[in-house]
Amino acid sequence: MGIEVISQEAEALLSWQGLCTALEAGHRLPRAEIKDMLLYRGRDTILNRAAWIDGLAQLVKIATIFPGNADLGKPSVNGAVTLFDDKTGVLTNLVDFHLVTKWKTAGDSLLSAKRLARPMSRNILLVGAGTVARSMVSAYGSAFPEARFSVWSRNPASAHALADPLGLAVAGDLERAVGEADIICTATMAREPLIKGAWLQPGQHLDLIGAYTPAMREVDDEAMARARIFVDSRATTLHHIGELIEPIKSGAISEGDVVADFYDDPAVFARRSDTEITIAKNGGGAHLDLMTADYIARAWAAR
Repeated sequence: MGIEVISQEAEALLSWQGLCTALEAGHRLPRAEIKDMLLYRGRDTILNRAAWIDGLAQLVKIATIFPGNADLGKPSVNGAVTLFDDKTGVLTNLVDFHLVTKWKTAGDSLLSAKRLARPMSRNILLVGAGTVARSMVSAYGSAFPEARFSVWSRNPASAHALADPLGLAVAGDLERAVGEADIICTATMAREPLIKGAWLQPGQHLDLIGAYTPAMREVDDEAMARARIFVDSRATTLHHIGELIEPIKSGAISEGDVVADFYDDPAVFARRSDTEITIAKNGGGAHLDLMTADYIARAWAAR
């Protein structure tokens, strides 16, 4: 049997609920072995990540992140995904990089929101207007079908480019938009906090997606201190991403303030009241790429 190449055509076979089920099942298997290697040239990054989940498969994913590509009319993020058989180590699939990244990233935050956001959440604020924000409209919409979306971006033209074709609102004032939201999703390349803890209201849920290096943050220390904090994986966030490194360093929070990750009991990874503020940090580890790529490969094989 040859190597199966899985393209964007596979997207028609996928569902957000199906992916969330696959992510939950993957976290009931033995804890993944994961390893990341990051190389930098200024703002440009090469990320080489690998994951092995005993009983599932192995994956190697290479991503290049070149923020300046937007000015060239090219995608800022590119890469390749390879999937290997668990028992033999034979290469089984080449899965479209952008398909895996889209579904992994959005599914990660969707699973957190399903557990942590108030079920009757109606107002969702997207902070950032790129590819990730666009995919979150579909992802959140699957769990909160009556929700209304608004988009804020430092570049108003970008906000309109995302919002107008989808019939979404554009937020002009970030502080006001944050105060009115039930769910706040940040998907930016910010290196300084955009969201201030003083703006937050009881009962809100924040999905923090954008920061992925020690130099990046999207919310300030006060926001972290006011919230109950959850992560997708302690191993890929606590000592790797500025969102957690900096407030731990300043003393605003401690490692013990991270309540749970996806490997913990779902009953612990949960909202306790309608008034608490919750934060989920989406670190997007390679084990989530593996679970997502395996879900896509199984859906493709069953077509």
